[in-house]
Amino acid sequence: MIQIENITFGYKEHKVFDNLSMELTDGNIYGLLGLNGAGKSTLLYLISGLLFPKYGTITMDGTDVTKRRPESLSETYIVPEEFELPNMTLKQYVKINSVFYPNFSQEMLEKSLEAFEMGTDLDLGQLSMGQKKKAYLCFALATNTKLLLMDEPTNGLDIPSKSQFRKAVSACMTDNRTIVISTHQVRDIENLLDSIVIVDDSKIILNEHIGTITEKLAFVNVAIGESCPNAIYTQTSATGAAAVVCNTTGKETPMNIELFFNATLAEKEKMKGVFQK
Repeated sequence: MIQIENITFGYKEHKVFDNLSMELTDGNIYGLLGLNGAGKSTLLYLISGLLFPKYGTITMDGTDVTKRRPESLSETYIVPEEFELPNMTLKQYVKINSVFYPNFSQEMLEKSLEAFEMGTDLDLGQLSMGQKKKAYLCFALATNTKLLLMDEPTNGLDIPSKSQFRKAVSACMTDNRTIVISTHQVRDIENLLDSIVIVDDSKIILNEHIGTITEKLAFVNVAIGESCPNAIYTQTSATGAAAVVCNTTGKETPMNIELFFNATLAEKEKMKGVFQK
């Protein structure tokens, strides 16, 4: 669905991406991970057509997103990390903005609001920042666009709301939709993702399906005093250590996204070798 080919982009003297390529396919929820300043937000804005690469191309269903054609814009929605909502009711906001999205679903809006334990009779000007975030996320999900991009969507949400967020996103996912969630709070999106994309050093260093990751790797706990000689990466804690090892048994272990992310950055060549086999 989204094809990124050899793009280069930077701000003045700072090069953010250099010859970056990747593909995003329908029916997947992607977690876009990277260190602060790695370019996650920039990549979302490039994909949406709000920023233009210096070199290379980005297409959505074969259409160049930089052309900003109506058929692409109406199928793309981006939730920025920071936003403002007007002083009006949610119903007024929906009436004004939903017309730009031909597949907007009132049913999906109500389902999303219900997941967050909110009603449709909201005054956006009277909501707290966390409530505004939830209302805005509900509208974004209800646009029912083929491509939905979210930049740090769980920032400002309390712990119960983060669980509700996962429930709302899952309920609005379809086989024809692609959702990309950029975040540094990886635990907030655990058990929600289909695929993981990691950006580092101006490039995509990993783009793999969760099933492929758990097929090739195992995530194990090591008690204090025990060793794990076959570990690709270990992360110590007060109770022992967590380790990433090659999956030699064929049995899948629960995915530890934070551990996997740290392992991928710390042991790039080893992890690259695992997925090239």
